[in-house]
Amino acid sequence: MLIGILSDSHGRCKAVRRAVALFDRLGAGMIIHCGDVGDLGVLDEMAGRNCRFVWGNMDEPSSAVDAHLETLGIPPPDHQGLSIDVDGKHILVFHGHEPTFRRAIHEQAADYVLHGHTHQPCNRRVGAVRVVNPGALHRAKPRTVATLDTATDDVTFYDIDSP
Repeated sequence: MLIGILSDSHGRCKAVRRAVALFDRLGAGMIIHCGDVGDLGVLDEMAGRNCRFVWGNMDEPSSAVDAHLETLGIPPPDHQGLSIDVDGKHILVFHGHEPTFRRAIHEQAADYVLHGHTHQPCNRRVGAVRVVNPGALHRAKPRTVATLDTATDDVTFYDIDSP
């Protein structure tokens, strides 16, 4: 499955709209946001798609936000990260500030660990774990997102401001 990955949108709905349109064109079967969503409008941009996300250190979850997520059909995350299995691959998603983030990498707890927080794109292996940060859609030059193809293990980065 092709997974679209974005992070650190900090409420930049137009940037998220561009990223989601790119993922749609590429045929992504899932979109994962690695936290610091920043605004309910960001989640609105992802509505109608197979989306999952985690909270970042700048997000403020509430019962009102959970109610909004329910109307969008997007499952609310817990505060410990996200664990999903796709195509026989185990994927952990964090924002990158959680104490369990580095431990998951060190313990080789997944095939992939996706994260944000640093606003810097990253694609590296730590032992058997592939660690991917898609970059950021706010306070980043360039503003980047990534795709992960679980069938081929390919990670590709995209500058959303490039034509």
